[in-house]
Amino acid sequence: MTFLKSIAAAALLLFAGLVAQASANPNQITIQLKDGPVVIQLMPDVAPQHVKRIKELAAKHEYDNVAFHRVIEGFMAQTGDVKFGNLKKGYDPNAVGTGNSDLPDLPAEFSQVPFERGTVGMARSQDPNSANSQFFIMFAPGDFLNGQYTVVGKVVSGMEFVDKIKRGDQNNNGSVSDPDRMIKVTVGK
Repeated sequence: MTFLKSIAAAALLLFAGLVAQASANPNQITIQLKDGPVVIQLMPDVAPQHVKRIKELAAKHEYDNVAFHRVIEGFMAQTGDVKFGNLKKGYDPNAVGTGNSDLPDLPAEFSQVPFERGTVGMARSQDPNSANSQFFIMFAPGDFLNGQYTVVGKVVSGMEFVDKIKRGDQNNNGSVSDPDRMIKVTVGK
């Protein structure tokens, strides 16, 4: 009987270890939204520098309380302006969408990964090498973005919560008044 208890205890420890390992996936981020968590599987093999940046900013809590400042129905929800988008610290509705982190811009890491529903891409200016901290989540496919923007990941759970993000004014390029926010962003599931 002692032998069976030992095997059962070992199996339980192994299972607990696997669960802990799965929940601590270093290539996932979890975004807590008002309606629930969104888990994004990052793609370091596709965009290593951009993934490293997102993980770095998330680990430093830079993304916490940052607004979804540009949300266009049938297209995407944009967030990540850590300079002007923090709804609890320094939010500027007139400048949100123009800010970055204090880190340097990143060179483009374009790929063959298509922009589909749930794809996460890096926002940038007209300069392909200007991505920094802002990113967007696709509501629908956007083939016209393929090869033009860096793909960093894909929503693997919680897309139903992304779908509930407050939409912006279609006549004002998706600008959102009283926007929803990323309550907390963590590395790992």
